[in-house]
Amino acid sequence: MSDLSADEAELCFPQLLNTSCKKHTRPNSKTMLSYMGLSSVSLLTAFLNLLVIISISHFRQLHTPTNLLLLSLAVADFLVGLFVMPMRIFLTEPCWFLGDLVCVLFFFLLSVSIVNMVLISIDRYVAICDPLRYPTKITQKRVQIFVLLCWIYSVFYSFMLLYDNLKQPGRYNSCYGQCVVNSNGAVDIVLFFILPITAIIILYMRVFVVAVSQARAMRSHIAKSELKAARTLGVLVAVFLMCYCPYYCFFLSGYYLIMDYLTNTIIMFLVYFNSCLNPMIYAFFYPWFRKSVKLIVTLEILQPNSCEANVL
Repeated sequence: MSDLSADEAELCFPQLLNTSCKKHTRPNSKTMLSYMGLSSVSLLTAFLNLLVIISISHFRQLHTPTNLLLLSLAVADFLVGLFVMPMRIFLTEPCWFLGDLVCVLFFFLLSVSIVNMVLISIDRYVAICDPLRYPTKITQKRVQIFVLLCWIYSVFYSFMLLYDNLKQPGRYNSCYGQCVVNSNGAVDIVLFFILPITAIIILYMRVFVVAVSQARAMRSHIAKSELKAARTLGVLVAVFLMCYCPYYCFFLSGYYLIMDYLTNTIIMFLVYFNSCLNPMIYAFFYPWFRKSVKLIVTLEILQPNSCEANVL
């Protein structure tokens, strides 16, 4: 009788007996490390990106096409901090108890940030390489449409990539208590890493060369401002590459399939950490963000007509 109880205690769902997964044990130190790290970054990511969302949404001076793209990126990063990271914490558990459908939906949001990065690169490219026509080419209305298309495309593509999993959730699980999602890794790497990263790098190289030449030739305040914007984009792109490249490089090498638990968690942690670093970059490079945060934290945004405050 005691042996039976011991066997049942090792199952994720004891009532399912032979169809339930067995609980795999891990060292407590590794478990606590992943819990503390992911929980802290999750809360910080959601909080910092919420500050960006409130800042750009509330203050009228910040209602520009470029900031609308930053707002879209902040919303995507906020959702990563609010939903994806906590789901990853649950995924570190020996058993998955949130259901097969939630297991699939967990993979939906990451692609949105990548597409937003491409839009931001295009915006800076037009602003610096074709400044005279920028106001007519990049309007608030057009940016709103492109942001909407960005989200629709990302959700639709994720839906198509995970169609088999959504059609029959849990079909790739070998037992109850697993969260296994199967997708076309080659297509994912090409469409959501190689092509976007190539486009971002090409656009940024062109932007930086033009911005530097303009700053040297014109020596004006506007040219220097554009160069600073190019540098900010460069930092944003560099951080993005540092966070995403390890995951895709390991995936392409095939080593991803045999990585141990802690290495796997660290690689995924880097991908999620990008969503936390973006608002930190804004805080360091954008004075308007620091001024906005001060008004938000001191609750001055609750004052009448605070949306008209000067934050530039």
